[in-house]
Amino acid sequence: MSWVCLMILMTSAATADSPLPYAGQESREIKALSQQEVSELLKGQGMGFAKAAELNGYPGPAHVLELALQLTLSREQLSRTEALFQEMQEDAVRVGSELVEAERQLDQRFSAHSVTSASLRLSLARIAELRAELRRVHLEAHLEQYRLLSEAQVEAYRALRGYAASNAHSSGTHRHH
Repeated sequence: MSWVCLMILMTSAATADSPLPYAGQESREIKALSQQEVSELLKGQGMGFAKAAELNGYPGPAHVLELALQLTLSREQLSRTEALFQEMQEDAVRVGSELVEAERQLDQRFSAHSVTSASLRLSLARIAELRAELRRVHLEAHLEQYRLLSEAQVEAYRALRGYAASNAHSSGTHRHH
């Protein structure tokens, strides 16, 4: 278990027993998002949006670039992965920024006591749409990255990332560079 997961579990356990689990959060600029979440959304970071792909054998371009030497990427694979990462990053930053703004607007409506049931439904629908779009951006990048790698590279990636080989599933339709 990673250090971050352990800290989240410890924090969750501590706040679950606390009669004041939100104390101090009222000073946040956007109440529903921590500063770390805002920062990650604005930077286009993954935030676990692609776990369904990552943990089922579909590598992500950011991590493939980090492991490029160990995966012995060809020049073409490296170039295509860099382009894929750049496109994913640009899209994720754009959508993440829109999501932060949508959360900010919702927070401002509540702060001004101007929220209505109708405006709430619209705000939540937009936020849900943006979260789904952000997740799609990250998952699509994993799909494309998978197509760029050989089976051996995918298996090496999984091993380098510490994933159990028994969880790997091959569809038999894998496209190689």
